[in-house]
This record gives sequence, C-alpha cells and structure tokens, in this order.
Amino acid sequence: MTDSELKVQMTKSPASARRALFDEYCNYVYAVVINKLRNCGTREDMEECVSDVFADVFRSLDSLEPRNEDLKGFIGVVAKRRAIDSYRKLSKNANMTLSIDDDDFNKLSSSENVVANTERSEQNALLIQKVRELGEPDSTIIIQQFYYNRSSSEIAKAISMTTAAVHKRSKRAREKLKLMLAEVGISL
Repeated sequence: MTDSELKVQMTKSPASARRALFDEYCNYVYAVVINKLRNCGTREDMEECVSDVFADVFRSLDSLEPRNEDLKGFIGVVAKRRAIDSYRKLSKNANMTLSIDDDDFNKLSSSENVVANTERSEQNALLIQKVRELGEPDSTIIIQQFYYNRSSSEIAKAISMTTAAVHKRSKRAREKLKLMLAEVGISL
C-alpha cells in the first residue's frame, strides 16, 4: 500500500483504510517485534507492542507528509523503536543486570569453567552426531539405552525386536561407535 492509496481510502472510509493497513503490514510488524523481544518478552508483551505500534501509526497518519510513496519504511521504523522501548522496559523490570560484587558474577567469570563447559558441549554434540550416523535401529537402541536408561527388553518392545537382537545390535553399535569416535580423536 502506498501513501496515495492510503489517502484515497482514508477519504472514503477511515476504518477500512486502517484495516487494510493493518492487514498489509501486520506480519511485518510482528517479525520486527519478535526479533527484538524474543529473549525477554512473553507472547502477551509482543502482542501489546504490536498493538502499540499500530496505535502510533494510526495516530500519525494525518500528519504524514508525502514521501516516496512507500509506508513500509515508516512502519518499520515505528515498530523498531517501539520494540526497543519495550525491550528496555522489560529488561529493566526483570533485573537482568549483575553486580560486580555479586557472587553469581564471580562464578560466571571463571575462564576454566567456560572452557571446560564449551569442550564438553562440543564433545556431546559430536557424540550425538556419530550416534545418528550409526543409522536405524542402532542409533535408537544406543539413545534409548544410554540417554533414557531403558533396558534391552523395554527397547525390544518399543522397536519390535527380540531382547537378544537388541543385545547383539547394541554391542556391535558400541564397537562401531568407538571406532568412529577414535577417528575424530575422542577416546572412551
């Protein structure tokens, strides 16, 4: 929708013009707002922010000067600014800052924990990738056995195999997994 189309519709029916404007740019405004508030706001906070954006746009429709025939830029700026204001308000209310004197801050600053946690996380991601590379049903058996702590008989019932077959496949899968991990430098 362009400025001129909106002005023509506003002279005919302001309510239908506002509805058309909302229908045209609703998804765009939601995308801008969600991008800014996804880490700190609830769904209700985002919906309230979108409503505030359209309220601001509707209030300023009469005072808009003709521009380059495109409303999208104007609406995008209003949405971004309103979302930033909401983010600041929500972050302030959530007390998301840490004091340097706070014990939690000192726990976060330990570089040894960060390095160890990062390495462990990377190893876990690599391990699950290699387990998935085993293929079915071996990957399911290993995941059920070691991640969900299920017995061979429970796994056998779930995947329609015998308990003996699950034992055998598990043993072979573990041997194959051990070789796959050794290739990438991980020893168990």
